Amino acid sequence: MRVGLFVTCLVDLMRPRIGFAALELLESAGCEVVVPASQTCCGQPGYNSGDRASAQALARKVLGEFKDCDYVVIPSGSCSGMIKAHYPELLSDVPQARADVEWLIARTWELTDFLVNVLRIEQVPGTFQGTVTYHDSCSGLREMGVKSQPRALLAKVPGLVLEEMSTPEQCCGFGGTFSVKFGDISARICDQKCDDVQSTGTDAVVLGDLGCMLNIEGRMRRRGDVRTRVLHVAEVLAGTTGEEG
Repeated sequence: MRVGLFVTCLVDLMRPRIGFAALELLESAGCEVVVPASQTCCGQPGYNSGDRASAQALARKVLGEFKDCDYVVIPSGSCSGMIKAHYPELLSDVPQARADVEWLIARTWELTDFLVNVLRIEQVPGTFQGTVTYHDSCSGLREMGVKSQPRALLAKVPGLVLEEMSTPEQCCGFGGTFSVKFGDISARICDQKCDDVQSTGTDAVVLGDLGCMLNIEGRMRRRGDVRTRVLHVAEVLAGTTGEEG
């Protein structure tokens, strides 16, 4: 099985260890993983900001970079949602790309969904001694249907105890450029999320999108919470959170 790992530009620039954790999970499950060196962005920032031309150019670039893969796996509900939910409309005026778009969206998976429903893994490499709560990022939940998959995988991590917050599906306020354009509103939404996380008393909040991670972690630290860790689910599953063993 030849799996193309779409690292995402945010992971590449801000927290590469998430990409390496995803790579480890896929390889430990027996996949042949390829990581196209030329990959950059899925085009979502441009698409959401009205720069259709640059978004189209990036989307067509993605089509070419992963054409030799059986699957494309992404450690982000946001970027995988961009491909599956928005590429058909984005490239609707490029008729010659239609077949390639259909091919790509049929083979694109969010990481935890792929591990559960395609690879059907029975165990994960990581261990975690402590309690965590899980935040359902908006795009992963609403565009990719990711809800039970990360929880099923976290249940396989020795030592980990999951405690649900009261509103795990509530937005963290990031929304890409929303957090820039409407900073005060975004901060208030994130305050509510931080309150919910902290009410669980857990050691960490775990989630599947780095944008949400950066937003939540930044707000927590500004509020004075330096204890609660903010971790990507791939890091926890792979055991690369920095406190292994």
